[in-house]
Amino acid sequence: MIVDLFLARDEAAIRHTAEKYGGRLRGLAQAVLNDRALAEECENDTYLEAWNRIPPHEPRTYLFAFLGRIARHIAIDRCRKQNAEKRSAAVCELTAELAECLPSGDNVESEWNARALAQAINDFLSRCPSARRDVFVRRYWYFDSVEQISRRYGFSQSKVKTTLFRMRNELKEELRREGFLE
Repeated sequence: MIVDLFLARDEAAIRHTAEKYGGRLRGLAQAVLNDRALAEECENDTYLEAWNRIPPHEPRTYLFAFLGRIARHIAIDRCRKQNAEKRSAAVCELTAELAECLPSGDNVESEWNARALAQAINDFLSRCPSARRDVFVRRYWYFDSVEQISRRYGFSQSKVKTTLFRMRNELKEELRREGFLE
C-alpha cells in the first residue's frame, strides 16, 4: 500500500512510512552517527530520497530493505562529512575488521564485478546458520556493538567476537576461492 502511495505521488506515503518504519530507520542512522538529532535528519532525508527514487523503483516486496539501504548510506555519508579529519571510531573499527577479507576498490573495476562480489557475499551468508548470519548482519549492516549483539541473542561477548572472527576468515577464504582476493 505504501509503495502504491509513493507511485501515485501521494504525500500520505511519507506519513505511513514514518509510522511503520521511522523508528527502525532512525535506529539504523543512530547506530552509525551516535547522535539522535542527526539520526532524525537522516530519517527525514531518507523519506525525501525514497520520494525521489519511487518511481522508477517499485520496492513492493522489500520496502524496508530499500529504505534501510538509503538511510544507512545517508548516515555513513553524514558521518564521513562530519568526521573528515578524524573518523568515527566505531565506523573505523568495523571497516578495519572487514578490510582484510574484502578486496580493495582497485580490484573491483566495474559495476558487474561489484555486483558479483555482493552476490558472493550473499551466497556465503545464505549458507551460514541463521544465528551466525544474524550476528554478522547485526554487526556489519546495523553497526550493533558486540555487547548489543550478545544481549540480543543471549550469547557471551566472547562467543560473539569468536563468531565474527571465524566468519570473517571464512568469508575471506570464500572470496579467495571465488577469485576476488589474491
